[in-house]
Amino acid sequence: MRSRVRGWRLRPSPLRRRSDVVETWTVLGVAVLLFVVAPLVGVTAAWWAHDDALAEVREQRAERRHVRAEVVDGTSGAAPLTHGGRQPYTQATVRWADPQDGPRTATARVPADARAGETVRVWLDSEGRSVAPPPDGTAVWQYTVTIGVCATGGAVAVILLGHSSVRHAAMRRRLAEWDQEWARTEPEWTGRRA
Repeated sequence: MRSRVRGWRLRPSPLRRRSDVVETWTVLGVAVLLFVVAPLVGVTAAWWAHDDALAEVREQRAERRHVRAEVVDGTSGAAPLTHGGRQPYTQATVRWADPQDGPRTATARVPADARAGETVRVWLDSEGRSVAPPPDGTAVWQYTVTIGVCATGGAVAVILLGHSSVRHAAMRRRLAEWDQEWARTEPEWTGRRA
């Protein structure tokens, strides 16, 4: 029957080696890093990403404007496209009234099911070119969560890689200690002289 003794590596014992103590403290350090530091890295990265994404959205909203335009050409022949999981769209010729320049016509992104004569919302940049709409709140949060999860995963990978290298070094040290002790003990057991 086998019994486990908790904390045996930290208790004074002739069987305890220095590498056992180092490995035990390493495991405790890794646990703290995994359960405290890695989540903090993820939260910090997500916070930074959220602020960055919000600044980008504000910048795009300042640069872009949306207008109500009338579809001049139908979109029946064009293949629909998607962008970022939004509704399918296609390119069509639209016409709108610009307060400064009067009536304008351009090719713009419109919903894939738009017909000639329908009124649609079109996003334009400062030069009047059709552009994608700025990201919405859902896209910002998706970006935030993705960055946070990736940063946490990266921190966990680095911590586990470091732990693996420390365990490998401890095992090499332990084997070297065993070889030295066997070199001292082996002549007594076998009767050979070294």
